[in-house]
Amino acid sequence: MFARALGLKHPGGPKVEELAGEGKLFIQLPYVVKGMDLSYSGLYTAAIGKIGHCRIEDLCYSVQEVCFSMLAEVTERALAHTGKREVLLTGGVARNKRLQEMIEYISKEHDAEFHVVPPSLAGDNGAMIAWTGILEYASGRIIRVEESRVKPRWRLDEVTVPWMEES
Repeated sequence: MFARALGLKHPGGPKVEELAGEGKLFIQLPYVVKGMDLSYSGLYTAAIGKIGHCRIEDLCYSVQEVCFSMLAEVTERALAHTGKREVLLTGGVARNKRLQEMIEYISKEHDAEFHVVPPSLAGDNGAMIAWTGILEYASGRIIRVEESRVKPRWRLDEVTVPWMEES
């Protein structure tokens, strides 16, 4: 969304990463983490409001640092609470070298192995969503389109995953 607001063509993430590499000045932006919950809406609104008032490179650098710091914080909290020994970075953002660097650092601090999917698999989450739909269908869970809805505050720890449930 931020890349689109800057007028960058899709995919915008790599272009934001490139511009961030030229950034030198950190611009203060909202950082909202509550437990394992992140909120990017205030950050997005603040960043959009700064377009035209500072160097785009500095703004990209700052947005990237704040976003990834928030992700690193919840990753660290997850490792501390679960005791897991592996971290796998996936999705399109997994290609970002700065995020890889931050999550790898957190992983090492918690003696966890860090893995990142190969670039050929680090793409849009559409394929991952489709695969989840296939797994749901194969598990016998079918929701008619008319009965489906978006649950924006649906917590991951409340999601039933029938193909992963213990028997």
